[in-house]
Parts: sequence; C-alpha cells; structure tokens
Amino acid sequence: MTSSALPARPATAPRRRQGPMAHALAGEKRALAACALFSGVSSVLLLVPSVYSMQIYDRVLSSRHGITLLALTAIALGLYLLLAALDWARGELMVVAGMRLDEKLRQRVYDAAVGRPGAGALAANAAQADLHTVRQFISGPALHALFDLPWLPVMALAATLLHPLLGLYVLGATLMLLTLTWLSEWRSAGPLARAGVEGALAQQSLAETARHGELVRALGMQSVMRERWLRRHLAMLGWQSRASQAAETLGAGTRFARMAMQSLVFALGAWLVLDGELSAGGIFAVSLIVGRALAPVEQVLNLWRQVVQVRNAWDRLDSLLIEAGNPPERMALPAPSGQISVNQVSALAPGGARPVLVGINCSAMPGDIVGVIGHSGSGKSTLGRLLIGLDAPAAGQVRLDGAELTQWPREALGPWIGYLPQSVDLMEGTVAENIARFGTLDAEKVVAAGRAAGVHDMVLKLPHGYDTPLGPDGAGLSGGQKQRVALARALYGEPRLLVLDEPNANLDADGEAALHTALIGCKARGATVFVITQRNGVLGLADKLLVLQEGSALAFGAKQEVLARFAAPNTPPPAAPPRVVPQAETTEAGA
Repeated sequence: MTSSALPARPATAPRRRQGPMAHALAGEKRALAACALFSGVSSVLLLVPSVYSMQIYDRVLSSRHGITLLALTAIALGLYLLLAALDWARGELMVVAGMRLDEKLRQRVYDAAVGRPGAGALAANAAQADLHTVRQFISGPALHALFDLPWLPVMALAATLLHPLLGLYVLGATLMLLTLTWLSEWRSAGPLARAGVEGALAQQSLAETARHGELVRALGMQSVMRERWLRRHLAMLGWQSRASQAAETLGAGTRFARMAMQSLVFALGAWLVLDGELSAGGIFAVSLIVGRALAPVEQVLNLWRQVVQVRNAWDRLDSLLIEAGNPPERMALPAPSGQISVNQVSALAPGGARPVLVGINCSAMPGDIVGVIGHSGSGKSTLGRLLIGLDAPAAGQVRLDGAELTQWPREALGPWIGYLPQSVDLMEGTVAENIARFGTLDAEKVVAAGRAAGVHDMVLKLPHGYDTPLGPDGAGLSGGQKQRVALARALYGEPRLLVLDEPNANLDADGEAALHTALIGCKARGATVFVITQRNGVLGLADKLLVLQEGSALAFGAKQEVLARFAAPNTPPPAAPPRVVPQAETTEAGA
C-alpha cells in the first residue's frame, strides 16, 4: 500500500518523514513502539485457536482424555484473557497518544489557520476538522489493523510448520488481497481528490451565500446562487460516484477472493490429509490461520476510505504548518511611542501577481493625524494593513519606533495597536467583551474606551448596557452602532498607533461628532493616527495628507502644503481628493 503510485502526489513522502506532523508524532514513538510490540504478541496469541482445535482433534478425540481437554481449555482461556488485556492496553495507549498529539498541535493549528492571510471561518474549521480526523484515526480500529499487517509473516510461518504448501498458500492469499487493496486505492484516489476539491468549493459557495443572505434575497439572486452551488455539488457527486464505482467493483472482487481463499484452504488441507502429509486437525488449524491472516487485511479494506481521508488531512495539516512556520522567540521591546516610518514599501495582490502599492514613503510622529485619500482601488486599505503588520510588504520596510514590525511578537504588539477595518467585524459576545477584545474585562478601561469613542451613552440605552449580548457579526446593532462600538474597541487600552479605515462610513451626525472628539483625544495623548477615508468630515483634523493614485504616492506632506500643491495652476489634480474643511470650521460644525 505505497503512496508512490498515486497520481499527483510527488511531495507527499518527504513531507511525511520530515514535516511538522511527523515530528509531532515522533514524540509518541514509545507508545507506538509499545503498540507494535503488543500487536506482535497478539499475532502469536491469535494462533491459540488453531493450536487448540488441532490438539482437540488429534489428541483429545483419539485418546478420549477429559483431563487433557480441561487442561487445554484452561490454557486457551488464560491466553485469550492475555490477548484481551493486550488489546485493551493497546487501545488505551493509542487514545492517550491521540490526545497528546492533539495537545501538541491544536494551538499551532489554530494559530496557523487563523493567522493565514485571508483566512476565513471555513478554512479555520477545516483545519480543526483535519486535526480531529487524525486524532480519531490514531485512537481508532483502523490503526490497529495497520499495526497487525506487518505481522502477517507470523501466520505464514505457522502454516509452514504444518506444511510448506500451506505457508505458500497463506502468503499468496495475503499478497493477493493487498494487491487488490492497492488497485482500489489507485483507481479511487484521483476521483476522491477531485470530489474533495469540488465539495470544498460547494461548501464555500453555500457559506458565502448564507453570509450575504439579505443581499441575495433583496436582489433576487437566490435561484442564480443556488444553481452556482448546485453545479459544484453535482460535480462533487459525480467524482464521488466514480470513486465509489471503482471501489465497489474491486471490493466485490476482493470479497470473492477472500471467501474463495478461506474455502479453498479446506480443499488443500483435505488433499494433504488424503496424501498422508497432514492430520485431520491440521485442516481446521490452517483454516483458522488463514482467517486470522486475512482479518487485518479485510479490516483495512473496510476502513480504506477512512485511511485515505486521514492521509489527505495529514497532508493538509503538514502544508498548513509548514506555510505558517515556527515563529522564533523574540526579545520583548519597550512600549512604542507611535513613531512610524514607511520606506519604499511595495505590496502585491493576493496570489502575488499584480502590484497594489509601489514605492510608498511616508512617516508620522506621536500626535500626528495622517489622512490617506485616493480613489477606490488605489491601495489605501492595503497600506492600512501594512501599517499594523497584518500583511508583509513585498519590498521595503514598515518601522515602529525604529523596529520593523516583524520584530514585534504579535501578541505583544496588539495591545499598542488600534484598528478599525473597513468591514466592521464584531464577534458573538457582549458589548463589553467586544470592546475589551475578549481579554480580561477591566470595567474602567471598557468605560473609558466607550467614553473616548463617544459611545458610552448609546451603550447604556441598550437592554443590558455593556452586558448586552451580540450575535455573530454583531447582530443586534445597526451599522452605525457597530462602527461606533468597533471604534471603542480600537481605542481600548489607549493604543499608540491607530489605523482607521473609513471610520465614518456608517455614521450619522452624532457619530461623526463623536469620531472628531475621539481623534482630538488621541492627538492630545500623543497617539499616531492614520485615517483612511473618502469623506471630507475628519480630514479637517489631519496634520498630514497622503494622496494615493493607482498604488503610487501622488503626494505626501503637511496638509496645507499638499493642498497648496494641487491648488497651483497647471498642476494635475490628485485622485479626486475631497475638499478639506479647515479645522476650525470642522470643530464648529461638530460642536
């Protein structure tokens, strides 16, 4: 059952030997070795029924000694009890090994899945499901059957002791069934892999449609999206059908071969008895030996689909962990002041094909508010993700207090970062938990963040105030309320660097005024703020402007200098920057 003959799996074997999954499993080598030893002893003990039956037919029945029968029966029962104890110990060992493997990997798999760029709930759930599949396999019967396979020569040797032809028969029967198993794998592996791909696409399509259910219903897209899902679902069923047909065809052949081999051994044994080369008891003994020899092969055949699923889950986890790598231990850095510099930064679109940003240079000091403007698609949101280290630049550097963002451990940097993404993401939990970033609830800090975001009074009007539970994606709040709670989350703990992406997109006049107050408060305490916006409201508070156009910096500098540059005659306009209201006028309007 080698995997070398499988289609399109050239890198599998080295990964199994050297990948992080194999490295984690190597820590359980003592348990695996003990299970292999128990399997070997069990294989020998499985010969007890054969020896017992042969002794009864050849000795007890001919001698008519009841005491011999009782002694043989007592010995056989004792050995059966030992066999049961070994099987129980092997099962317990593998359950513990599976749990320890899960303990080693669950945090790494979680971090790798969630930390993956563009990771979604579907991918994170799939990674945890793969780990569950591997753990269940290690703790289940399929692995026990695989442990028994290497001990099949013990059965062949026992049959050989009865007669060399019987040993050859047992060996040939097991090799035939193993060959049929390999053929079944070879025929079904490709279709099963394609079915898995199509199934994942169908599941992704369904999840995406459900997530945007209101939009789908409002625009009458339900039937179109259903057809889109159905095409992928039918493709998955088609490939699964092909795999099942191949497996069933070979399965029927395998069942015929197994039953024929178990029956024909009686004919071979009878022929040897007639020839005087085997005792009558030997017929029953060798039939039991053949049954025991074929039992683990039959188990593997019945569980082969599970074996294939586990191998695919193992490979996916290996790829995920290799891609994530092992983050090195980093020395703790002092709390940042908020000084940030962007030096010749370029970024690529997901997939690494098209440049989104090219050669961006800008900087800000503590207390600066930098407005980032430009048309949609100019790279504003990408720059925001680079500023807080969510994405790594393809070229150039982003430095916070002189240190590259990659030098900061993510968990250590997070508390000093305030981030309000363009798509407001609140999570299932209370309002207070969302504001506190699901850390330890500090009531004073939560209320302080609520006040700083101008959301405190609004929260108090909710049914349970800060303890009001929210559903997935912040269900229970309006769009504007979500944005204001998300702003409070960004301000929680008084971070030194804030990146606000379209912070006033869903705000009414009161929300806009609260945002202005929050920005003034951030400036007063010396925080560095980048405001990405296409709306005019907050730009009056900006100290600097960065104008992006098609991924390039059209202008950067003090706000008045940038505005004066584009106000000069014969100067081409930037990417339609909004008219910037002077700060005094803005403050008056907010008041």
